[in-house]
Amino acid sequence: MTPGFGRFFLPGPTEVHPEVLAALTRPMIPHRGKEMRGLIAGMAEPLKQLFRTQRRVLVGTCSATGFMEMAVRSGVRQRALSLVSGAFGERFAAIVAATGRDVIRLNVAPGRTIEPDMLHDALRRSEVDAVTMVHSETSTGALAPLEALAQVVHQHPDVLLLVDAVTSLAGSPVETDAWGLDFVFTGSQKALALPPGLALGVASERMLERAKTIPERGAYLDVIAFDEAAAEMQPTNTPAISFYYALDAQLQRIAAEGGVEARWRRHDAMRQAVEQWIAGSGGGLGFSYLPDEGRRSWTVSCLKVPEGKNARTIAQAVGERGWTIGSGYGSLKESTIRIGHMGDHTVAGVQGVLAEVEAVTR
Repeated sequence: MTPGFGRFFLPGPTEVHPEVLAALTRPMIPHRGKEMRGLIAGMAEPLKQLFRTQRRVLVGTCSATGFMEMAVRSGVRQRALSLVSGAFGERFAAIVAATGRDVIRLNVAPGRTIEPDMLHDALRRSEVDAVTMVHSETSTGALAPLEALAQVVHQHPDVLLLVDAVTSLAGSPVETDAWGLDFVFTGSQKALALPPGLALGVASERMLERAKTIPERGAYLDVIAFDEAAAEMQPTNTPAISFYYALDAQLQRIAAEGGVEARWRRHDAMRQAVEQWIAGSGGGLGFSYLPDEGRRSWTVSCLKVPEGKNARTIAQAVGERGWTIGSGYGSLKESTIRIGHMGDHTVAGVQGVLAEVEAVTR
């Protein structure tokens, strides 16, 4: 560990370990050559383990929002039901509308989650061919009951489930195959703890078959082109080769930790450390969770600040002490702080940043 590592708790981009940063300095190789094919082939199985899938994992040089648009362009024929519990659920809905599809929004208040009975009722009343949703809502720290919601969607055979797992995958359970997710994607800069710039996703056979019926799905973000390239261990276009090096290095580090399940356990322990602080000295100061118990993200905690305090002032004061956290998002900017405990952070690090929050609030 280099001095200072472990003090950057922004809810994305998260801190990148020095070993991963070092991988970025490797020299360039031909992106259509044997070395590139070998690099991609070597990551194929570890990526499948990460996503808990037997299907090919697609990797693109873009932000996760790029794959969000891919999900819509390749997976929504005419109308989607968008589950909106925060800013990124709204972004998904806005992309549905921006691509010329109809969108029906199912909204809940920030910090809340759509529950299975709500989704069942909405699907019963709405004619849609896809559902879009965010698993871990970064803006509120709320974790949706994805497995249960997927079971509701499966009762409607013509409806695809498109899932933003940007702050959940690699930090909490995401069972792509077991839960029957039609398209699930993440970004490199969250629980994977890589520099921003890569999107990763998995498409079901239903998603690929649906995409073939949508001629206006585009070119650069065409899921069929990505899947065909992945089958040949090739990138679709000239990729960010250095980021592929970093991804390979991080996959090796995840394996050394004990695999994705060990990573889940560490993230769960970090979430519990925040809950213990709220139950103790943090709660005594007036901090509380925005999401309800049982619906809290394992990777980002969104905390309401004490009455009379300003979240941005707290975040700034923590920054002046050499640590980084986030203030709230959008309408929550003044009233909440967000601590991104994901990637390569530890329980001890989380306890350290909470001590700083406590110190500047007293």
